[in-house]
Amino acid sequence: MSVLVVIPARYASSRYPGKPLVELRGAGGGKKPLIRRSWEAAMAVSGVDRVVVATDDARIRDAAEGFGAEVVMTSPDCANGTERCAEAAATLDWAGLVVNLQGDAPLTPPWFVEALVARLAADDSIGMATPVLRCDAEALNGFLEDRRQGRVGGTTAVFAQDRRALYFSKEVIPYTGKAYGPGDEVPVFHHVGVYAYRPAALAAYTRWAPGPLETLEGLEQLRFLENGAPVLCVEVEARGRAFWELNNPEDVPRIEAKLVEMGVE
Repeated sequence: MSVLVVIPARYASSRYPGKPLVELRGAGGGKKPLIRRSWEAAMAVSGVDRVVVATDDARIRDAAEGFGAEVVMTSPDCANGTERCAEAAATLDWAGLVVNLQGDAPLTPPWFVEALVARLAADDSIGMATPVLRCDAEALNGFLEDRRQGRVGGTTAVFAQDRRALYFSKEVIPYTGKAYGPGDEVPVFHHVGVYAYRPAALAAYTRWAPGPLETLEGLEQLRFLENGAPVLCVEVEARGRAFWELNNPEDVPRIEAKLVEMGVE
């Protein structure tokens, strides 16, 4: 089955306006905008037929086309990345799988996306899947510190024994009340902001109105759960790679440090 990766990007972020064009310094000292680093992460995924940037902003379009990306212009009325992916897929008349690799996740390892595609390809009953990564003590402490400082850090997920999602939250769930050190198995899973959809699931999403949980949390994937549509959580492994999304200005030095550590130019 053919695979399209869509990178939704908007300029008017309420928490960080202009985020896709923020320059991030790599290992060699050179800078690239966030949208380019996210596009390069998408281009590294095996088995992908097409990668596009979906935006409603001419500044992002011009920057993306400037480094060679294909761009699909979408409506400014798209409420979130999933709606933007749905519009881009419809514009391209895409009949295969659609992957939403969000434009603020330049550290996404290619095997995260590959695992989602493989899982959907193996089971026709699954309409939508997303990766989860078990936190280590450092990641969990980073999430907890963000919450103490009033910042929105990573998203966490809880799921049933069959890996169907029960809930996603910007709070740290489940509550444990414990401190964890290096080497401890942490019972908290970081939700990685990547989604793979079958066309029918993506089309259904656009017909549903946002629900109260999606609105309160600001998490687009909750619309699936609020409408009784299962979301499969696919556990992935870091393989020594750090993962962090760019949610706030404070995340820039974190991500730049990881780029240097990984040797990414």
